[in-house]
Amino acid sequence: MGGVNICLLPEYGNATTTALVHMLAKAASQSERGSLQCPHCEMPTMPNTARTSTCSPGGSHGRRSGANILGRYRLWQEGYFADTHVGAGIRYTVMSNTEARIKLLDAAANSQGYNVVNEVQNAVSLAELEALCTHLYIGSDLTQRIEAEKALLELIDSPECLSKCQLLLEQGTTSYAQLLAATCLSKLVSRISPLPVEQRIDIRNYILNYVASQPKLAPFVIQALIQVIAKITKLGWFEVQKDQFVFREIIADVKKFLQGTVEHCVIGVMILSELTQEMNLVDYSRPSAKHRKIATSFRDTSLKDILVLACSLLKEVLAKPLNLQDQSQQSLVMQVLKLVLNCLNFDFIGSSADESADDLCTVQIPTSWRTIFLEPETLNLFFNLYHSLPPLLSQLALSCLVQFASTRRSLFSSPERAKYLGNLISGVKRILENPQGLSDPGNYHEFCRFLARLKTNYQLGELVTVKEYPEVIRLIANFTVTSLQHWEFAPNSVHYLLTLWQRMVASVPFVKSTEPHLLDTYAPEITKAFITSRLESVAIVVRDGLDDPLDDTATVFQQLEQLCTVSRCEYEQTCTLLVQLFDQNAQNYQKLLHSASGTNVDMAIQEGRLAWLVYLVGTVVGGRLTYTSTDEHDAMDGELSCRVFQLISLMDTRLPQSSNEKIELAILWFLDQFRKTYVGDQLQRTSKMCFSKIKYKSNYDNCLI
Repeated sequence: MGGVNICLLPEYGNATTTALVHMLAKAASQSERGSLQCPHCEMPTMPNTARTSTCSPGGSHGRRSGANILGRYRLWQEGYFADTHVGAGIRYTVMSNTEARIKLLDAAANSQGYNVVNEVQNAVSLAELEALCTHLYIGSDLTQRIEAEKALLELIDSPECLSKCQLLLEQGTTSYAQLLAATCLSKLVSRISPLPVEQRIDIRNYILNYVASQPKLAPFVIQALIQVIAKITKLGWFEVQKDQFVFREIIADVKKFLQGTVEHCVIGVMILSELTQEMNLVDYSRPSAKHRKIATSFRDTSLKDILVLACSLLKEVLAKPLNLQDQSQQSLVMQVLKLVLNCLNFDFIGSSADESADDLCTVQIPTSWRTIFLEPETLNLFFNLYHSLPPLLSQLALSCLVQFASTRRSLFSSPERAKYLGNLISGVKRILENPQGLSDPGNYHEFCRFLARLKTNYQLGELVTVKEYPEVIRLIANFTVTSLQHWEFAPNSVHYLLTLWQRMVASVPFVKSTEPHLLDTYAPEITKAFITSRLESVAIVVRDGLDDPLDDTATVFQQLEQLCTVSRCEYEQTCTLLVQLFDQNAQNYQKLLHSASGTNVDMAIQEGRLAWLVYLVGTVVGGRLTYTSTDEHDAMDGELSCRVFQLISLMDTRLPQSSNEKIELAILWFLDQFRKTYVGDQLQRTSKMCFSKIKYKSNYDNCLI
């Protein structure tokens, strides 16, 4: 390693300098006799021993090589070096007589293969770099952090970058020093102009040996070093040396980790997981065609083997008694599950699907993977893992099942698809019959995604032919009703449940199977649960001062648009319920307006309920479909709409003295839905029944309606 270009000793005076020289002279004389003594504890050390932790005064002695003892001695602990770095305003100089003596010591040490000047320079260089790490990662001074970032960029461009990184990795005293080395190496190997092949091979092999020899490094350091390996492997995927793809040997190297301790297994799995992610990651600074060529080659040559290896590791985990108290075992299972998930999330065909369109995702599994997916043991493995693991890990098993449920339909023949779907439905039934794990928000969210993906990839006609469908649809309906009633628990997950029911109800007109779909039984229950739960939430929100769901209009509109399809199934029941609730709450509202004893809390509760009811009326009216509507349904729309128009008249009488913003917004929603359904220019036919009901009930004249 090259030293930094600074002087060696601070200006402390002749006495201090002489003491330093005496210490080095003593060490040099010991090296000539073939052994060395620690300057703190006087214990003998041997040259060329492995470098481990240093000794402490009065404490245990850790062996170091002779060169390291000559070079470092922890001199800053003895007061010989200032604890600072270059550029901090302290000048380093060397007195002429000291310089001469160090040269004599260096000559003596060189006879034993040591270089005093270089080692002392390295010690000072290490102090500088560790100070840089402190400012960069944990410093609170913004100016120092900016300066540290500039120094980092200069270090990366420096010819000594590799030697400095090696110095930090081998002799750094903090995890941040190792992280800085990994960061520099990552930027170095990611340059557009690559390093020579031999140098990249050396860096990869060095890091592999480094993490293998120190498996208990800080997790963020291991992760950063593994990222360097993944980048080197991806960018050199097509590099050939002696007719061999030299960087594809990484998978064989990783298998050696899997034969070691649990810590080594974790590192090996992390390397495969990071490599899979890196291969899937688009680098927009490089040609996209090259990325797809590398990703496709990796998919065809290695990805299936990685998935099979990960599944075999999970089978071994289940085959043995699992000690959930052992953090290393938990870490191994977590990393293997993440590896499987990364394999299933791979962009197999270069589609780069938008992650925001989660419910539309289909996993384009390669045809060569059919045998893995056709084995019932594959799905059973992840269902068993869900039931066996704690929530932090079981939600990863469910995430994998979400991807399994999203497998493209064309991967299977019709009989194979029916069998595969049957295995999925059996797993759903097992989870719902033992719902304890769903009390965890992570598990609950992933299970809701799982249910939504089932309907995304499979038609209702296929679902109803499954033997266990009647029992499973009952369990799903009960689960949905319970979820809607607990409106404050994981509200973002309700989107997936409503998506499931919306898609199922929308498919009813197209089902040709003679098997009953039972949606006419359960869809009204879902609608009723949504309506009643939202009305009941108002009092809790007002009295307890909670966040009002009505304030999140984006979520409200999204849920209502999903509900509109579900609410039109067995519409008579929905309409009867809404008419009853609307009349009851409107009467209570009128009583409060004319009552002097009504409190502000009671008024806020009643106005919140009316706002929800207006939203819901607009929703069910907006769910009308021309090709399925009847005069009876149009008359029901008129019954509901006239009540909203009457409420509008009542609200107008209170202007300008008072108004309610939430009700006003709900009325705007209703008017928009009513316009699109009954007033739009593109309507195929108008409904006289709806308008006649509004005119009769509301006493509006013809030009108003």
